Amino acid sequence: MRRVSLEYLEPGMKIGRTIYSSDGRPLLVAGMVLNSNYIQRLIDYGVGSVYIKDDMFDEIEEPPDLISEQTRLESVRTVKELFNSLENKKRINIQGVKKTVSNLIDEVLSNREILVNFTDIRNYDDYTFSHSVQVCVLSIITGISLGLDHIRLKDLATGALIHDIGKTRVDKELLNKPGDLTPEEFVEIKRHAEHGFEILRANQEISLLSAHIAYQHHERWDGNGYPRRLREQEIHIYSRIVAIADVFDALVADRPYRKAYSTSQAVSLMRRMAGSQFEPVILESFLANVAEFPIGTVVALSSGEIAVVVDSNREKPILPVVRVIFNKRLKPLSVVKEIDLTKDASVHVSRVLGEEEVAQLLKGIHSVKQVANGN
Repeated sequence: MRRVSLEYLEPGMKIGRTIYSSDGRPLLVAGMVLNSNYIQRLIDYGVGSVYIKDDMFDEIEEPPDLISEQTRLESVRTVKELFNSLENKKRINIQGVKKTVSNLIDEVLSNREILVNFTDIRNYDDYTFSHSVQVCVLSIITGISLGLDHIRLKDLATGALIHDIGKTRVDKELLNKPGDLTPEEFVEIKRHAEHGFEILRANQEISLLSAHIAYQHHERWDGNGYPRRLREQEIHIYSRIVAIADVFDALVADRPYRKAYSTSQAVSLMRRMAGSQFEPVILESFLANVAEFPIGTVVALSSGEIAVVVDSNREKPILPVVRVIFNKRLKPLSVVKEIDLTKDASVHVSRVLGEEEVAQLLKGIHSVKQVANGN
């Protein structure tokens, strides 16, 4: 599969992964062929991109995820219900949160050798709920890498799952504003950290350490964060972990005001933030669990050839297994070859191709096939 922004969707393309609403209803099922009505439906729903099946990826095995689709959907539903209850000033279901956290920890522990290979598809309005679940999953796998025991993982995961709960006291139009924020609006947005801490510390079933994740997840390693400008060890380790997971997932997700960054772009950007925004040691523990070039990514090699990533290397995520599909003259190969970049030091990934470049290459493949078939 490859991830395709809506502007590059065309009738005839086939859905690669089922797209769900935040309440678990399938909007478009994997295998469905897109038409203009379906594409418009995705636009209306506020989806920024989808996974598409294509000839180039027919024989590539879909990578496993850290959690099952069912667990992800149930977790998103729990977070949405929690937020809605708070907004309606009803009692919040902490038991539902605890059950969700236990399920997520159990699944991630079972799949701890799996690299993070892709992000879920979400619509703009329900972004916060899916984001909360993904931040929780990313925080758990990082906590495991850092050697946290099961009790500490629970506190970490609980705080990560509801780290943005203070946003229930912020105007939704402000949260989803597509343009630049005014200084006054940014001040209001930043208050969600304090709101979250107030909400959680008032609930005796939530540990104070979990509550501090909501309070501190926007603090920075160099002391230039908010709301209290804490620095280095003044920031609790749970909050330092969640701060990294929070930024990574925000970067690789589509937002109303920008397209998603590629995983490679996000990793590069975050490495430049090491020592300023993030603690370097925790950042590297986090990135060790991320496939910098996810399966299905189309890349240019240092040899001048074009390849698609077909597998990840757990020990060296930056060196995937690739299948070369175009030669140096950008002509499709009649016989493809696979290269494990951990075993061939003469070749490396030079860059990730943009969507427009990939679309042009695919048109070339389709044209060649039509000629070969006499069309």
